[in-house]
Amino acid sequence: MALYLEQACSNIIVIVFKIPLFSCFIMKRIELEIVALSHSITQTHSYAVVLGEINGLRRLPIVIGGFEAQAIAVALEKMQPSRPLTHDLMKNFMHAFGVDLTEIIISDLQEGIFYSKLVCVSENDTVEIDSRTSDALALAVRFGCPIYTYEHILESAGILMEDTGKKKKGSDAPAKPVSEHAAQEDLKSMSLEELHTLLTEVLEHEDYLRAIVIRDEINSRKG
Repeated sequence: MALYLEQACSNIIVIVFKIPLFSCFIMKRIELEIVALSHSITQTHSYAVVLGEINGLRRLPIVIGGFEAQAIAVALEKMQPSRPLTHDLMKNFMHAFGVDLTEIIISDLQEGIFYSKLVCVSENDTVEIDSRTSDALALAVRFGCPIYTYEHILESAGILMEDTGKKKKGSDAPAKPVSEHAAQEDLKSMSLEELHTLLTEVLEHEDYLRAIVIRDEINSRKG
């Protein structure tokens, strides 16, 4: 906010506050929840945590490592390890010093990498701390705090799911693995229509890591 003094007449000073237009722009936040923790069918030792838009049909799959997947799964299943894991220790440390985690924000996406912030509150201060997204999610599950991202990130990296209220008969049957042929398809040689068809197929089989690759190929052809 810039402060300017303007002299209206010889003995009157008018104080004028001029607020830059960009400071009035507020990015729309979208609340998410963890809807799945998926092991890749086609990539060994790879996982994806799938975030779902609350009251919406969009999904945001994020690739994470095995250790991070375990840390999230332990908290989701409310398991009690005999000794605290790293994220449990972090939670205990924060509570010991009167710090609470109120929310996490997936705040940026650069070259396929998600960046997040922890919003931490103490008695006297509120601080945003940079974090890996996988660590932020592991802490969010432990603190029970909301997860947010911005509309432009979900628009860029999200995947639109079909309305689950319109499942076809027999859709609850166990999904079969994606065929080797589909897993080895050269995406560059496929048309957009074929890519969208393949994306639908892998989403039905919950292979979210494969879906990420196909989504990125589709997005690379836009514009």
